[in-house]
Amino acid sequence: MAPATGNAALGNWTSRAYHRGWLLAQANGLFDFFQHNSINPKGGFYDLDDTGRPLDAEGQVRGIHIAARAVHCFSIGALLGRPGASDVVDHGIDYIWNHHRDRKNGGYFWSLNNAGPVDSNKQGYGHAFVLLAASAAKTIGHPLADGMLADITEVLNTRFWEPRHGAIAEEFTADWQPLDGGAYRGQNSNMHLTEALMAAFEATGDRDYLTKAESIADLVIRRSAGSVDWRVAEHFDAEWNLDKDYYHPNEMFRPAGTTPGHWLEWARLILQLWALGGKRIEWMPDAAKALFAQSMALGWDNDKGGFFYTLDWDDKPAKRNKLWWPACEGAAAAHFLNEHLPSDFHEESYRKIWNVIERAFIDHKNGGWHEELTEDLIPSHSLFPGKGDIYHALQACLIPLFPATGSLTKGITETGGKL
Repeated sequence: MAPATGNAALGNWTSRAYHRGWLLAQANGLFDFFQHNSINPKGGFYDLDDTGRPLDAEGQVRGIHIAARAVHCFSIGALLGRPGASDVVDHGIDYIWNHHRDRKNGGYFWSLNNAGPVDSNKQGYGHAFVLLAASAAKTIGHPLADGMLADITEVLNTRFWEPRHGAIAEEFTADWQPLDGGAYRGQNSNMHLTEALMAAFEATGDRDYLTKAESIADLVIRRSAGSVDWRVAEHFDAEWNLDKDYYHPNEMFRPAGTTPGHWLEWARLILQLWALGGKRIEWMPDAAKALFAQSMALGWDNDKGGFFYTLDWDDKPAKRNKLWWPACEGAAAAHFLNEHLPSDFHEESYRKIWNVIERAFIDHKNGGWHEELTEDLIPSHSLFPGKGDIYHALQACLIPLFPATGSLTKGITETGGKL
């Protein structure tokens, strides 16, 4: 009997020329949508509405992660040979270096508008993305990349990194006082730093970046997630004790409970880290496999499709809306698992996730992807007001096209961009 995934002789979707061409077409559509609509002539990038127009052309508040993600993604575009991509990198690097950077106290402001800092705090999350941007820019030889990479590395090492925990602190005021007494530690900023540290290791060969990434993964995944049956806990106190009752009004970055999308993201990052480190850390493959299995078992809506945004600690859906980024991370994780730990389950999951993306998240009328859907997969805007950036969706489209041995910049460089 043929497996549920179809004719086995045809192989996985990612091995089929048509599917690979379809993914590349989706990536090109995303590049087109953001490259030609999101550039703010006053610096940084616009958040866009559903049709690709600026949400706030005059008063746009610009978070540093948006500029950094644009630099990362359009560095990928430049590596692929996309005309105009390097101009977007120039635009983003200039805004980060000359506006987000705090020349007085060091570090990088979280958000700005045309008048200057709106939120002058120093966030671990934002600094992680600056490291990712600098690392990506180095792969295309950007003239500011080395200086930015040295600067952000020093800031992370001297201000954020806590050697006794092997991870970073969360946030500080503009003059480096611990915000709210320094009582909070979060996995989200550390997860994105893990991604950025791997990119920095690939760009420089400096093994300290890889060692730090492995340290974070050991804390957040092996010890913490492993202790709660491979659910990734989000919120901790200053000693990295799990806080199941944590609440914060910012449901975009710090929702209560657990977030299956992060289990998926870690599943891919753990396998990438395992491959980069020479496959020597034995717990990583099984952990990645378990994280993915739990996300599909507990986070996937078997009736309507898509991943619930959050679960409570009884594994029940809490915030039932469906966001684009968990679907993106699920597709990328399923591909990585299929490359390293192939199974019918991983292939079936990959196809299931892409079917929902195609049906509900891709905006076939206006371009780009819907960032938020209701439980019933209807576009909505309770958390995300429009189409903010290209990062998650672009990576979901391109990751399956290159070797599952590292980041996209590494894969593109090593293959010469051959698809």
